[in-house]
Amino acid sequence: MSRARGGGSGGRAAGGRARVASARRRKASSTRWLERHLNDPYVKRAAAEGYRARAAYKLLELDQRFGLLAGARRVVDLGAAPGSWTQVVLKAQPQARVVGIDLLPVDPLPGAQMLQMDFLREEAAAAIGKALGGPADLVLSDMAANMVGHQKTDHLRTMALVEAASRFAAQILRPGGAFVAKVLAGGAEPALVAELRRQYASVRHAKPPASRRESSETYLVAQGYRG
Repeated sequence: MSRARGGGSGGRAAGGRARVASARRRKASSTRWLERHLNDPYVKRAAAEGYRARAAYKLLELDQRFGLLAGARRVVDLGAAPGSWTQVVLKAQPQARVVGIDLLPVDPLPGAQMLQMDFLREEAAAAIGKALGGPADLVLSDMAANMVGHQKTDHLRTMALVEAASRFAAQILRPGGAFVAKVLAGGAEPALVAELRRQYASVRHAKPPASRRESSETYLVAQGYRG
């Protein structure tokens, strides 16, 4: 979860809504983002329920719609930091083997194995396979490329990650398994969707309620891997 920094102090307006005082070194857009973040009901709920990020509710809502976690015994969380999706999996399936991987360090979560490495490296699949002890039931990816502020470029960079994640999932999923990935600005490319439809029984786009309305993100949900 991002942490905004600044020299100003926060305040609270009438009705309990948090207000953020301006700071000399903070841009107005950053102040607006921080104020929105502080007043986000999902942020407040995540803090109250012990999740590391509001993104936990995106997976919870996707699971409610698609039944992703039912029966999942081996799960991979690509781009796991800060760990909120891994937390959701562990709460739903405490006996599951869950492996998270990220370039960034992730604070330990009892019941999960966290790997700090690039999932694109050749040795990553072997390391994850060893930690899982068998083929995965579910591969999750909430990854997005670092944004540069140009919508088309951001989309292309993120889609390259999605395509890489889909190839990775095909290496380690069991027949019948599922793959979930975040996509931006209009969804997945037709060629990728066509390839996934050859590999999976069902491929759908979904935007969970926890995804902010102004965000261009949606999720690609592929179920029934054909192997």
